[in-house]
Amino acid sequence: MSQVHLTPKLRFHWASSLIFRALAPFALLLFAWPISGQEVANKALTLGTVVDDARKNFPSIHISQEDFNASVANLALARTTYLPRIDGLAQFNRATRNNVFGTLLPQTVIPQMSGPVIGSNNGGSVWGSATGLLVSWQPFDFGLRHANVQAAMAARDKASAANQRTELDVEAASADAYLTVLASMSTRSAAKAAVDNWETLRQSIHALAASELRPGADESRIEAEKAAAATQLALADEAIAMSQATLQKFLTGSAAQNLTPGRLLTEAPMLSDAEAPFASSSNPAMAEQHAAVAQSSAQLHAVQRSWVPQFSLEGTGYARGTGAETNGQRLPGANGLAPNTGNYAVGVNVAFPFMDFASIHAREAAQAAGLRAAQANEQLTDKNLQEQFAQTQAGLHAAQTIAQNTPIQVRAAQTALNQATARYKAGLTSVDDVAQAQRLFVQAEIDDSIARLNVWRAFLRMQYVRGDLQPFLQEANR
Repeated sequence: MSQVHLTPKLRFHWASSLIFRALAPFALLLFAWPISGQEVANKALTLGTVVDDARKNFPSIHISQEDFNASVANLALARTTYLPRIDGLAQFNRATRNNVFGTLLPQTVIPQMSGPVIGSNNGGSVWGSATGLLVSWQPFDFGLRHANVQAAMAARDKASAANQRTELDVEAASADAYLTVLASMSTRSAAKAAVDNWETLRQSIHALAASELRPGADESRIEAEKAAAATQLALADEAIAMSQATLQKFLTGSAAQNLTPGRLLTEAPMLSDAEAPFASSSNPAMAEQHAAVAQSSAQLHAVQRSWVPQFSLEGTGYARGTGAETNGQRLPGANGLAPNTGNYAVGVNVAFPFMDFASIHAREAAQAAGLRAAQANEQLTDKNLQEQFAQTQAGLHAAQTIAQNTPIQVRAAQTALNQATARYKAGLTSVDDVAQAQRLFVQAEIDDSIARLNVWRAFLRMQYVRGDLQPFLQEANR
């Protein structure tokens, strides 16, 4: 095989190529991190992206979700009352064996003692032990446990509705913040155009004043108007910064910049179902109030089932050991440490709190008042939602009408400004007419820039009252 001889120059290029190929992957990794971070910071934000980010990561949603999880756990806890109760015991002690006849009132200080009186009173002690198991179960409870479970289920439903209401509030707030930023940016663009227009007009009047065709006071007047427009531009910049700060709290890992408005600035939404009948029950706030009524009703039912006999089936098995004899003697060594005498018992335990009727009656009255308040609050929520929907309908119709009129207003203001400028240059009118026409044109542009956004905002409010933002989001992303 023939060998290829490389010159020193070719060897250098060949070695450099190998080194570059070996280090290329590491170079890509080295420069990938800052680029990806910059991409995250400059990531374009659509309305759907902002709403989805807020729905997944906003803290208030996590709070309501954990409240729902707690209500689910409380429901599982309420259902455990249907299970039997099993208690175990093991005891070892060293104690004296002195015992006397007599009765003690119920108390928790003096230990219980069993066995006969042996007529002794000394400090000699013996070993004692006991072990046992008690099983207790209520076969029926006159509906008390079922009422408590129903109350826990209603609390879970209320927490679920509260979670949905929180999600709706966060989604609507984030979407409104997005539209507010767009409105601020549109206002800023119109204000910047106004400053440029005033500067153009100033230069034109300056030329006329320099030629002594117009008085110098006209140029000063336009300078004042330009300064006022610059002030409006500064306020627009402030509005953008404040609205971006509001939007930023709904975002994680993205900056409230580089918004991608899509058709929000150029088109008004198609509202084919805006006149559809409104049902307040579709709003999570109404579902939450309905669940609150159900919870209060179930709690009242549970209180009404409280003053009833409690039947418990009980079974026990136990064993005891003692180092004491009935004749007063003590067994030596470790006698009594191991239980050696057993017993068992099976029976029914019936308990009835006779004197609880007064407290239960008071609790029942309080719970009944709470139920009536919950029912009234449900009615109030329904009336408020009906009012809000009627108001949003009126606002939507007004926003649509304004959005149709603002382009006409802009064209008319532009024509009036052109005519006033031409008349001024011809010496047929004063600079006041030009300034007035310029102000009307600037205001018309500002109104037109946010008119379509106001339609979108009114549509957002309507869907918020309806309790479903999906039609709004689908229309915005269309």
